[in-house]
Amino acid sequence: MKNLINAILRLLVKVALHGYFRKIIVKGKENIPKNRPVILVANHQNALIDPLLLATHTRLNPYFLTRASAFKHPFAAKLLHIIRMLPVYRVRDGFSTLQQNQQTFDQTYDVLSKNGCVIIFAEGSHSLVRNVRPLSKGFTRMAFGLLEKFPESKPVILPVGLDFSAHKRSGSLVRITFGQAIPVDMPPSKSGLLTKKTEQALRNLTVQIPDENYAQSLEKLLAKRVDVSSKSEVEQFLLSEKVTAPVEPIGGFNNKVMKIFHLPLYWIWLWKAPSVKDEVFTSTWKFLIGFVLAVPYYLAIFSLAFLPQIGPWGLAFLMMAWISLWRNRNPQE
Repeated sequence: MKNLINAILRLLVKVALHGYFRKIIVKGKENIPKNRPVILVANHQNALIDPLLLATHTRLNPYFLTRASAFKHPFAAKLLHIIRMLPVYRVRDGFSTLQQNQQTFDQTYDVLSKNGCVIIFAEGSHSLVRNVRPLSKGFTRMAFGLLEKFPESKPVILPVGLDFSAHKRSGSLVRITFGQAIPVDMPPSKSGLLTKKTEQALRNLTVQIPDENYAQSLEKLLAKRVDVSSKSEVEQFLLSEKVTAPVEPIGGFNNKVMKIFHLPLYWIWLWKAPSVKDEVFTSTWKFLIGFVLAVPYYLAIFSLAFLPQIGPWGLAFLMMAWISLWRNRNPQE
């Protein structure tokens, strides 16, 4: 039953993601291993949007490691288990809770021993900054722990890069790039080498704007209409200031039209926005509002079609709402 619920949720989330984003480009799917334990290591720039994209745009049906604080409410804990999330306890949760991580690792070993997939955002935290931060060692501990418990297993690390044209705006573009799998074929004493290999692989897959003069570099890239979701375009500009494929300028008209036809949902976001203290969660909240309330909103509009006199207007409004969502565009940021 859990698998059926998970499959239905993944389908619904995938449809909703394609409604939220203008375009989702996936490259390197041929690099996804078959019949191997896969530890998928990704960069982390966009809060809950990142795991949702990876869960719905691979055939791996993965499990996720997420912060334990999200499991405090019993209902939330049940829901998170259904969508295959496992808790990770950190020092901030209390030293006494760290021992509970062993149970989580045992669960991941069970998943991986059946040639399953576990996703880790190994930077340890999220950030809107477009570069890869130093990786923690949790994924290497998992890989070598699996080999210790199941010596015949052949785990691989699968690096995947996520790049966004605009982290906080709907109607934007996302690139998901799967790299070459890295075999775990070294002794545990070489775990540092595995970490470095994975970190370099992620850097090779994603846009890298140096920390030095980051804000000025990003401002210049945006001003010159460089596609900030494209690694090759950003690298070329940073090296030579050449732009071979400038992005088309996008005005705010289509986005404003979409907001007009979805005004109740937009009002809910305006009410919620002041309480979102971490800007990385901006898109997460926008997406969740739409995911939960868009269908009831559309059904309410559709019900107007059965009322005398205003029925045709209700259907017309519903069609315009869908068209405005499909044509929603937002500039880079």
